[in-house]
Amino acid sequence: MTHDDLVSLLVGFGRALRAEGISAGPGDISTFCAVMVPLDPTDLMDLYWGGRTSLVKRREDIGTYDEVFRAYFLGERNPVEEMLSLQLRSSAESEAVIDIPATDPPDPAGDPEEDETVMGLMASGVTALRSKSFVACTPDELAALRRIMAQFRLTPPKRRTRRTRPARRGRRPDLRRTVRQSLRMHGEPVALRWQRRRVKLRPLVLVLDVSGSMADYSRALLQFAHTARRAAQKVEVFCFGTRLTRITVPLQKRSPDDALTEASRLVVDWEGGTRIGDCLDEFARTWGRRGITRGGILVICSDGLDRGNPDTLATAMERLSRLSHTIVWMHPHKGGDPHFRPQSLGMMVAEPHIDVLLSGHDLESLAELAQLLPQLG
Repeated sequence: MTHDDLVSLLVGFGRALRAEGISAGPGDISTFCAVMVPLDPTDLMDLYWGGRTSLVKRREDIGTYDEVFRAYFLGERNPVEEMLSLQLRSSAESEAVIDIPATDPPDPAGDPEEDETVMGLMASGVTALRSKSFVACTPDELAALRRIMAQFRLTPPKRRTRRTRPARRGRRPDLRRTVRQSLRMHGEPVALRWQRRRVKLRPLVLVLDVSGSMADYSRALLQFAHTARRAAQKVEVFCFGTRLTRITVPLQKRSPDDALTEASRLVVDWEGGTRIGDCLDEFARTWGRRGITRGGILVICSDGLDRGNPDTLATAMERLSRLSHTIVWMHPHKGGDPHFRPQSLGMMVAEPHIDVLLSGHDLESLAELAQLLPQLG
């Protein structure tokens, strides 16, 4: 679906609203089209709220808007499904790297079964790329993976705070608001007011190993960190090899290439040795004491090959386990083996303090972490 087709679809929705009595003028429809530019028109939530905030001015029109939206976008024609299928096709064509002989573009008047075969190959190529290890990927495939990874939507887990906020219903009555409302009514009885505890995001801290043994995975993990940093503000990113480096500020850049280039300039021990214990001990003593990991999710990406003192690593992990809510360790050599047991001395020392052990060797494992994060609160 082209840009003109999308505009026509949105304009048609505005006309359908006007036909039902909602005053959606040309200026409102133009605003609706502008609102949908940075959003995803195949996402029903984006489509619904983009139209509701742009086209609905009165509360009593919300019911009518919901009915027209359901009939227009989810009716027999279902343009959302059509947009989604076309988007998946274009995404597969632009991002999938498939080792098949080059062929001419399919003829629109040709055999439809041949077109379905080509689309099937593209879809299977995307699936194979998601489960392909970063070590085995070519530069073109890694570039395609980075484009797919940029579309991840990471949501850190939430926690309830001790502070409260007004609510329409709940288990805890808000006596202060109830009494104030009663005083406004000169002491007359009023409906009981309620309150509930506020919810806030837990901090997410990524500590990435960029030593020589992790060279095949470092670039992809940094891309994942850039995506996480762009998705949520309460995300801190550190790199370590023989020393610890904070790269949160460079990853704020919108362009992934610019962000990774700037971060690589700060990391002076790129693809060098590994001193996990010393770096985590420094992290716990400096940044951990400042409260950066207190009550948060700490994600450590490393293969556990430590050249330092194991006692230092054990002490640092014990301190971090007390400061953090959950420690997630991503070990690239775990792969898809559910019975994986780490053999390196560093991993044996750190394992008692690890809450979740995942793999970080391919895109599928990073997507698993993204799906797991909201459940760790």
